[in-house]
Amino acid sequence: MKVVIIGGVAGGMSAATRLRRLDEHAEIVIFEKGPYVSFANCGLPFYLSGEISERSQLIVQTAEKLQQRFNLDVRPNHEVVQILPAKHEVVVRHAGQLVHETYDRLILSPGAQPIMPEIPGMAEAKRVYALRNIPDLDRIMAGIQDDDVRRVLVVGGGFIGLEVAENLKLSGLDVTIVEQAPHVLPPLDTEMAAFVRNELVANGVKVLTNQALTGLEDAGQTAVLTDGTRLKTDLTIVAIGVRPASRLAQKAGLQLGLKGGIVVNDRYQTSDPDIYAVGDAIVVKQQLNGQDTLIPLASPANRQGRQVADNLVGLNHPNRGSLGTAIVRAFKLAAAATGFSEFQARQLGLNYRVVHVRGTSHAGYFPGGTPLTLKLIFNPDSGKIYGAQGVGEQGVDKRIDVLATAIKGNLTIADLPELELTYAPPFGSAKDPVNLLGYVAMNVAEGLSKTIQWSALPATLAAGRRLLDVRDPDELREGQFKDAIAIPLDQLRDRLTELDVNQPYVVSCFSGQRSYLAERILRQHGFDVVNLDGAFALYRAVRPQDLILH
Repeated sequence: MKVVIIGGVAGGMSAATRLRRLDEHAEIVIFEKGPYVSFANCGLPFYLSGEISERSQLIVQTAEKLQQRFNLDVRPNHEVVQILPAKHEVVVRHAGQLVHETYDRLILSPGAQPIMPEIPGMAEAKRVYALRNIPDLDRIMAGIQDDDVRRVLVVGGGFIGLEVAENLKLSGLDVTIVEQAPHVLPPLDTEMAAFVRNELVANGVKVLTNQALTGLEDAGQTAVLTDGTRLKTDLTIVAIGVRPASRLAQKAGLQLGLKGGIVVNDRYQTSDPDIYAVGDAIVVKQQLNGQDTLIPLASPANRQGRQVADNLVGLNHPNRGSLGTAIVRAFKLAAAATGFSEFQARQLGLNYRVVHVRGTSHAGYFPGGTPLTLKLIFNPDSGKIYGAQGVGEQGVDKRIDVLATAIKGNLTIADLPELELTYAPPFGSAKDPVNLLGYVAMNVAEGLSKTIQWSALPATLAAGRRLLDVRDPDELREGQFKDAIAIPLDQLRDRLTELDVNQPYVVSCFSGQRSYLAERILRQHGFDVVNLDGAFALYRAVRPQDLILH
């Protein structure tokens, strides 16, 4: 069997090396249009600041090493320009010449290509880049090393945009992020992304949201935004997303689907049964609801590459769908998400509820712990977990990984308290924040707690509820809700007569735990009360303008 693979890196090279382990005698040819067939594209932003200090560290394997170890015919700088399915041939351009190569099976792993805005002035602009591969990185490095480059504009506040912004700021440049959405990190919900924005601003990054790049002037040195604002910039990096690199497949007559992604079955076969496809270019199923989606991430691409090789030799390993689990660092803060966001759940019309939990990365009494905030989106009737998000300095990755595993394993909110996670004071808590998410979600689902979200607080107060703050007096010095009644939790039972049983209340504390205790006390004394989910800490992150801050 002769297998030709178009594209290397995650999907293509995973397919090639797995196929060799399964079939020592197969002829395996990999065409890569660029000079590097196996490189760490997820590590590229970190070279901008020198955190990854050597360029060679980004090159995972060379063509020579892959040939020696796996007996692969790897051909860098070979661009496949046409597929001829009827002839089982591909047309390859190399060194100005076109050659034909035959195949028995063809695997497409072309990846995705950066979206560049079609705006006035783009064609004439200088120093406008995207970051997708090592040649892109080389061009950016050459640009930022010019003495006259001081101001950098990053267009797009998603995962790649934030990593680029962080590393350029760490390299000593003035950085501005422009994001068209209402907040940075659109895959996260507003209140969770607020923590990230605050971290960016605290580290000197300017953040402009609800703004898009609409034009470039002065050969790219002036950026024009949606509202007409003009920003001076010495260098611009566009990170507004990617689209499937599916033009080759389209020209070959293969079926395309969502946003031009290549349609495959669960064995990765395209509409031509002898042509397979993996990676960022394919349409996959969102595991939560089975709908078509695009998930251009390294982990799914690696898994797909392995599975397509398995299926080629007769092993039954179908694609079971993806969740889109991802994480990013912004200076000291990590932000991660898996599954559906609350925004997506609302758009899909799902029956959902939300809870937030604030915990610490490990036992609070052990030195070095840092706070983290977790969010869970779930079905209150079935307990199905739709998604989760987390922000914090430490331990976010571990918690979101556990929750992603729970979703993959079809666990429910009732299973989260049952998870036996490693515990010793330096590593975690006896009640891990993931366990606490389960407890809080079950309290809501079982009617033991009635909550409102941060976004509903202004309207809830305007409708007549009063806010009761049960924090201690010294905590109020950090900030207060306007017009709130303050009664510390430990005094609440003795001061119930100060409250009107006919007056409905919203109760809050710092994180939501003590306010839940207050809610239980008040409800059992006949009060109409709801708990502000996430409480003061969450509200302060997203709407500080509504508070009295000292």
